[in-house]
Amino acid sequence: MAASWTTTPITAELVRGAIELERTEHGVLPHRLPAWAREQCADGQLAMAEAQPSGVRVVFRSAATTIELDTLRTRVGYRDLPLRPDGRYDLIVDGAAAGQASTTGGKVQLLDMATGAVEVQPGPVGTVCFDGLPDRAKDVEIWLPHTEITELAELRTDAPIEPAPDRGRRVWLHHGSSVSQGSNAASPATTWPALAAARGNVELINLGFGGSALLDPFTARTMRDTPADLISVKLGINLVNADLMRLRAFGPAVHGFLDTIREGHPATPLLVVSSILCPIHETTPGPGAVDFSDGTLRFRATGDPAESTAGKLTLTVVREELARIVTQRADPNLHYLDGRELYGEADAAELPLPDRLHPDAAAHQRIGTRFVTLAFGPGGPFAG
Repeated sequence: MAASWTTTPITAELVRGAIELERTEHGVLPHRLPAWAREQCADGQLAMAEAQPSGVRVVFRSAATTIELDTLRTRVGYRDLPLRPDGRYDLIVDGAAAGQASTTGGKVQLLDMATGAVEVQPGPVGTVCFDGLPDRAKDVEIWLPHTEITELAELRTDAPIEPAPDRGRRVWLHHGSSVSQGSNAASPATTWPALAAARGNVELINLGFGGSALLDPFTARTMRDTPADLISVKLGINLVNADLMRLRAFGPAVHGFLDTIREGHPATPLLVVSSILCPIHETTPGPGAVDFSDGTLRFRATGDPAESTAGKLTLTVVREELARIVTQRADPNLHYLDGRELYGEADAAELPLPDRLHPDAAAHQRIGTRFVTLAFGPGGPFAG
């Protein structure tokens, strides 16, 4: 236990990767969509996903050897199934991994898959502690759990802190599905976008929303209004497994999404990425459904492959249309990447999707590494 604590208010200058901080009873709640955007959609799935702070971190500079962060988490689970393992907090010191921790207490939001009912069970604030840190001035990052809604209550250190200086890194703004949010990754700093950002030496703003990469206009407007040096949008899987629209609507919606981003970023490198390989939806439309037949949570496609001729979306159809749109727009700063270059058939044979939808921790590592090579490497759209 530290002999003398310094308590520092958690303000926007200490939080990176969030679009907005909401003042709450306990402190502040990071959001990855602004309030005006949240008000335009009543979908509970999106509300949960955007409040799970994937890519959000508390960042400061200090000589502290002990750090305590009080948080109130909200875990999401399914009735009659075990809760997921506790979320992880990753500690990064001067750019290198320096520890992991979890917290206790918090609320639990239980979903009843049969009825759609939601029950919230209350719980207390918990504390995350990192100690034994080097006794010198250093840059500290605490990456928040990508699967737990996290209210930040209090930050205590055994030495004063100050905001971390601007290191001149470019800002990478990314939007995608649960794969981008980090489903099945081992920890928040090892989701594929976080890994790619670290290796690409950029500051990440991750707008990966589980189940909600759906070409929502408010997401495009949020991206339009967010300062960024590099932008990517990863589209496909949610549009297919939600069975949200047909091909007739999809093409114009993609154009509109890109048009809106371009209103705020007319010449910024913009990379359109299609879905990684997902065998259940490559040629079979949605909607997707949960499958508990073997006692574990898996997913399956319920559509008929023949329906794609009538305009139903499959990943194959989406990839063809995205490639066509990028070519048609003839924008020298707009680029396309087939997601199967990040995770394809050979990868699925070696590292199959454990729930048939989301990559595991090893696959996140592979996807992040390949993204760095293809996007940040020589000749890539984000090279620099």
